[in-house]
Amino acid sequence: MNAIQCKLARIALGWGVRELAQAANVSTQTISRLERGEQLRNGTVDGIRQVLEDAGIEFILEDGDGYGIRIKKPQLPPS
Repeated sequence: MNAIQCKLARIALGWGVRELAQAANVSTQTISRLERGEQLRNGTVDGIRQVLEDAGIEFILEDGDGYGIRIKKPQLPPS
């Protein structure tokens, strides 16, 4: 997950910096630093990524043509 993907994911979920920071148990400054492209500890980035993935975001890796995010469809309960 890079800086742009983090911001795209947060906005796609309708979350502000405060909501993501609270969900990931980090400071708002940490989220802002990540979204500015500053280097953070791998564990911190992994924790933020996990929160976003748990909320339904799938990260599309760089493949030479670009990168991005995808919002997973909600799973319907079995009928």
